Amino acid sequence: MDAGSLNSSATKSQSRGPLQRKSSRENLDRFIPNRSAMDFDYAHYMLTEATKGKENPIASSPSREAYRKQLKESLNMNRTRILAFKNKPPTPTDAIPTVCSSVQQSKPVKARRHIPQTSERTLDAPDIQDDYYLNLLDWGSSNVLAIALGNTVYLWDAADGNTSELVTVDDDNGPVTSVKWAPDGRHISVGLNSSDVQLWDSTANKLLRTLRGCHQSRVGSLDWNNHILTTGGMGGRIVNNDVRIRSHIVETYSGHHQEVCGLKWSASGQQLASGGNDNLLHIWDRSMASVNSPTQWLHRLEDHTAAVKALAWCPFQSNLLASGGGGGDKCIKFWNTHTGACLNSVDTGSQVCALLWNQNERELLSSHGFTQNQLTLWKYPSMVKMAELTGHTSRVLFMAQSPDGCTVASAAGDETLRFWNVFGSPEVAAKATRKAVPEPFAHVNRIR
Repeated sequence: MDAGSLNSSATKSQSRGPLQRKSSRENLDRFIPNRSAMDFDYAHYMLTEATKGKENPIASSPSREAYRKQLKESLNMNRTRILAFKNKPPTPTDAIPTVCSSVQQSKPVKARRHIPQTSERTLDAPDIQDDYYLNLLDWGSSNVLAIALGNTVYLWDAADGNTSELVTVDDDNGPVTSVKWAPDGRHISVGLNSSDVQLWDSTANKLLRTLRGCHQSRVGSLDWNNHILTTGGMGGRIVNNDVRIRSHIVETYSGHHQEVCGLKWSASGQQLASGGNDNLLHIWDRSMASVNSPTQWLHRLEDHTAAVKALAWCPFQSNLLASGGGGGDKCIKFWNTHTGACLNSVDTGSQVCALLWNQNERELLSSHGFTQNQLTLWKYPSMVKMAELTGHTSRVLFMAQSPDGCTVASAAGDETLRFWNVFGSPEVAAKATRKAVPEPFAHVNRIR
């Protein structure tokens, strides 16, 4: 029915009651009743009988009216609509801002950690070699720090602050070119300029054995994989030594043609990362190791344009490796060691000497040379600078991390050893469970 016929039929329009349409000038659409929601008996009553009382009101007492009202409520007769045009709408949900606010309340914002900008302790380190290619500092699982100063290796007990001398080598063998604690925190390996590697029991202050024949010149890098001691020499050769047996050389890795200055085993012990003065970074897989011939690398990565010494495996992603380049490169690069892909590269503006991951947060600490000689804390993976720690007056060549993962020791060419509380409080780190460390020297008495 169009608007013209509707206006011409005044009588029909008045009889429709609630279905009377508004002026045709408004842009309205038809109403289609929902029959399943209608009560036809009640609608018939309202159109016929209910109007009689309104047109011919009958005087009644207040008590009678109250009774009728209560009866209507009990019989659900207080409705005003005869026809239903839609079902009852669903209960409205909370507005989006309310949902967001409730989520924020359930996850409170973590307080920002305070990072001290100055070292909490500084010790003298006279005669430390200002040599980028060496590794002269390490912190063992027994909370004892080892540092090589000239021909002498000193041990500093972090629990009581006492310092003791482990060994002083003669000039024919010295100076000391690398130190590395075994996983048990008791035994320590010492690399020498003469190409020898000594194994010491730090508790008994006793030399256990000397490994010879691995290299032709100084041994600048060391790392442990359970009972396997891996050594890197100036000639580019990498050797796996089983310290339990007399013929200790069990595998060799040949890929570098200049000095190996960085060695790091992954936490699983399956992959070894090596960096050299030839600007190369190699990833070696233990499953590919060969006894009779040099092992082939898994990946040869040539992206750095300077020596690669700084290496650090990520504690929360097993196949993620961070590497740092020397003065001609100045970059920190991140690698997927399964595929060999470079995930990111960040230009730090200065020589990268060492790298350490935070064990409790997604953060990376780097130490640098000229011009600021600083330690830089980065947020991973955004690589936003969180803090820069200054105090050293020469390039910060060496870093080591305490067993609880909170404190970092740094040694520089300025002959100082500084301690930084950069990774948080020990209380937080103590909550993390630690795995039992196997004894690599369980059969050391069998060596002949």
